Amino acid sequence: QVQLVESGGGSVQAGGSLRLSCAAYGYAMNGCMGWFRQAPGKEREVVAHISAGGGSYLVDSVKGRFVVSRDNAKHTLYLQMNSLKPEDTAMYYCAAGSPGGLCYMSPRWYNYWGQGTQVTVSS
Repeated sequence: QVQLVESGGGSVQAGGSLRLSCAAYGYAMNGCMGWFRQAPGKEREVVAHISAGGGSYLVDSVKGRFVVSRDNAKHTLYLQMNSLKPEDTAMYYCAAGSPGGLCYMSPRWYNYWGQGTQVTVSS
């Protein structure tokens, strides 16, 4: 049974940094993993994803500020978030288990989800 557990969220002022972690239990780390976020009243959107081999994607709004990485040996996915802005405020989720282990932009393609960790950025 796969279980994804996020940690590292919190409340920071604009310009601050946070590092999110996602521990993947029972997951072979052989496929794409992603970070998604959902703000109140909005749809869940992709923030970043990274393939098993390390190829990564970041949505334009976070490029230059966020870094996605993974440590397959530690079964952990990371999201380093720098220069945080109030518009980054959302619940952040990690995801895995896409068909064929490929990376997709849409959350509908991921079968495994964590419970989420809240990120709040104040101005």
